[in-house]
Amino acid sequence: MNKVATLGIDLAKNTFSLHGVDENGREALRKSVSRARLMPFIAQLPPCLIGLEACSGAHEWARRFQELGQVPHRGRRVHPRMPGQSTSPAASAPTA
Repeated sequence: MNKVATLGIDLAKNTFSLHGVDENGREALRKSVSRARLMPFIAQLPPCLIGLEACSGAHEWARRFQELGQVPHRGRRVHPRMPGQSTSPAASAPTA
C-alpha cells in the first residue's frame, strides 16, 4: 500500500467508505470497513490528514482520531453537499 497523505471517510451507521491519496494525489487506498474495524485501521496508518463530511458524528470521530497518539491526525469536516470526494482540495485547504 502506498503511503496515504490524505484520507477521506464517508461516515455511516455500520460501514465506512475510505478513500486515500498519496502526496501526488494518486489513489493509494479505497476500501470499506465496519464500525468495529475503523479505529484499529486508522491506528495502523502513518499520520495523515483526515477529511470528514460535516455531520453530527464528525466531531466525535475527529476527537477519537486525535486520541490515537499518532498526531498529526487531523480531522477536517467537509460539507456533505460539496461535490467530489472528501479528499477534494477543500479537505486539504488550510483553515484559519
